[in-house]
Amino acid sequence: MDIDKKILEEKADVLKAISHPVRLCIVRRLLKEGEKNVTEMQNCLEAPQSTVSQHLSRLKAAGIIEGRREGIEIYYKLINKDVEKILKSIF
Repeated sequence: MDIDKKILEEKADVLKAISHPVRLCIVRRLLKEGEKNVTEMQNCLEAPQSTVSQHLSRLKAAGIIEGRREGIEIYYKLINKDVEKILKSIF
């Protein structure tokens, strides 16, 4: 039962992480368009860079996205297959 509880907690954490409209928008865009940097996402979301960065940090901490540094820019991509499946089913 402990393994089941741990898996359930992990899945719940993923769902919590994508439950915010801005984070859902971020992961949906990454799924549809591939890697994006903060500036590209900020323009799409019409949100301040600091707000987008906070949401990216939450998604990264949940293991949903990862970043790749290129010079001074960090490009993010969706890496969580469960989130990919969820997005494909709801959109």
